[in-house]
Amino acid sequence: MTRSVKTSKPASDPFAGLKDGLPRRTPGEAPALYARHVSKIFGTTKVLDDVTLAVMPGEVHGLLGANGSGKSTFIKTIAGLHDPEPGADLILYGEGAPLPMPAGSARRLGISFVHQHLALMPSLTVLENMLLNDLAVEQNWNIRWGTARRQVAETFERFDIHIDPMTRVADLPQADRALIAICRAFEEVRVNAGAGRGILILDEPTPFLPKSGVDQLFSLIRGVVADGASVILVAHDIDEIREITDRATILRDGKLAGTVTSSEASQEDFIELIVGEKVTMFQSARTLAADKPVTASVRRLNAEVARDVSFDIREGEILGLTGLIGSGFNRVPDAIFGAMKGATGAVEIGGKSLDLGHMHPARAMDNGIAFLPSDRLGKAGVGSLSIAENMALPVMGDFRSLLGIDWQKIHAHVFELGRKYDIRPNRPGQALSSLSGGNAQKVLMAKWLQTGPKLLMLDEPTQGVDVGARQKLFQALDEASRKGTSVLVASTDAEQLAQICHRVLVFSKGHVVSELTGAAITKDNISQETLRAHGDAGETVPTRTQEVA
Repeated sequence: MTRSVKTSKPASDPFAGLKDGLPRRTPGEAPALYARHVSKIFGTTKVLDDVTLAVMPGEVHGLLGANGSGKSTFIKTIAGLHDPEPGADLILYGEGAPLPMPAGSARRLGISFVHQHLALMPSLTVLENMLLNDLAVEQNWNIRWGTARRQVAETFERFDIHIDPMTRVADLPQADRALIAICRAFEEVRVNAGAGRGILILDEPTPFLPKSGVDQLFSLIRGVVADGASVILVAHDIDEIREITDRATILRDGKLAGTVTSSEASQEDFIELIVGEKVTMFQSARTLAADKPVTASVRRLNAEVARDVSFDIREGEILGLTGLIGSGFNRVPDAIFGAMKGATGAVEIGGKSLDLGHMHPARAMDNGIAFLPSDRLGKAGVGSLSIAENMALPVMGDFRSLLGIDWQKIHAHVFELGRKYDIRPNRPGQALSSLSGGNAQKVLMAKWLQTGPKLLMLDEPTQGVDVGARQKLFQALDEASRKGTSVLVASTDAEQLAQICHRVLVFSKGHVVSELTGAAITKDNISQETLRAHGDAGETVPTRTQEVA
């Protein structure tokens, strides 16, 4: 494993110090993108500290690091959204480029970005979103809409994307939104960079994609680099990075931790560079006492594609729900919490039978049910509100007095929760939207765990969360389950489910078709059962249990 070397600013050769270990296709070939001495300070915090990155033409280059390591700040600085500290340079294909990047310059230079929040306007159609950057930069409103619609449809067909261009983005699932943003960026690189050039920067594009979507994305990436363009992929999933990238650079605490050849580095190598030390992967105990009482019984739940779903969850049990996207498993928590219309069935909890047709979130909370959706800054939290305001929402009544709400006590309470759940930075007054994905998720988990729920439900709880932060989240869930909270986790992440669950239910065509328990709960078994269920989807498949051998 080779580590990158920090470079001093040379007088003559701008690539001095980078010659060793670069995958040059021709002698003396310049990097497609060479950013050096990039630093960024917010207030008194140095978020980036002298970071240097070189990406070669035709290379897929990974950028990894723990939540808060500076990855997104680095990308936003290259994009011109942040001004770097003095001394930073950007060189594209051997020629100097402006840094900070003026508005519109990146596009003209053949650099296209897909940021974490996708930069789509939900109220507009897919077609309008595909043309959005053209309208913003060129201010060309004389559009032949019929021609534009055909061109977008042809683009989608080329990328094997089956989305009606006239659909409102607000009406599409998150996975489709991600594909639209990525497709738009691919087209910008193709149109603006010219043959054999261009740089596509993807900032965590895969958390909202199903496995088929990730495969589709990787196919598109391979097509882009085959023509000589370069891709920078910011991601948390080490397996994905090892599969698709040529090399990967790791940031830690805003500094360059190392650069590795992806095919030569093990998962342990990556984890050690990301965290700075060897990490013990969390593993839940597989057994749950058979005499544990049932916390909740779901009976004949119907919600969109989920059909006639029934199951029990015991006190302290961590139960996983999984399947392919569209199989219905992820609609179950929404229905139980009363967060979707048209659901039927019942949930029995605390000696009460609650009709799901009349369920709503306030009633669910009153009966000890909490729900953390996957949409971190939408349904799960309010990005514009502070950490303290988000955490206090479900317990606001505890801080009321005759004089109103005691915000001083709330801030003290939230600060202690921040210490307990290792939220960084632990600043109750800071906006939730300013936090990294992992730290925002810690805030939202703490928000619900402080209520001591009987049943805690989570949808894709570790999307965009780094490997170190994942272990802390898993430990928090394990601690809650040991105290008696039942935990329901809906996820497509087989590795995550294998680490934390006592039992896993596999869905297909809206039905539970398989159950894994004990030693049968492994990443491979979960993946195989999901695919088997998909293959058997046209048949009636009875529920079957794979018990411990």
